[in-house]
Amino acid sequence: MTENKSYNIILVEDNPNDAELVKLFFEKNHINANIIHLTDGTEALDFLFRKGVYSVITDHQAIKLIILDIKLPKIDGLEVLKVIKSSESTRNIPVVIFTSSNEERDVVNSYNIGTNSYIVKPMEFRDFDVVIRDIGNYWITHNRIPD
Repeated sequence: MTENKSYNIILVEDNPNDAELVKLFFEKNHINANIIHLTDGTEALDFLFRKGVYSVITDHQAIKLIILDIKLPKIDGLEVLKVIKSSESTRNIPVVIFTSSNEERDVVNSYNIGTNSYIVKPMEFRDFDVVIRDIGNYWITHNRIPD
């Protein structure tokens, strides 16, 4: 059963082309989500913990998913993941690592820290579409997280 409810998805991605593709494919596949694009690790943590320019945010709509790149400026994705999974207020938010890194050490480190999924970005346009559709369908439509 699909609800007609929009969810916040945090997309932490420094590559503007990849970010636009993620947004495009969520829309194309009719996945009802508000994608909040953040471009580096510091900005992601500021947003999640309402610091800096994000301290004035009053919309507390639930975050359903964080899609996180590993290779980020300022604070890398694994450090961001550590903070997310160590905080009581954010530890239950599912985090999907979505990265170009196929390095075994990155996969192992991500799971050791607490990622919920590790996906290597596909190189082909059509495959990218399928992966984003699958992420949206599973994490937004089917997965349930605590309120």
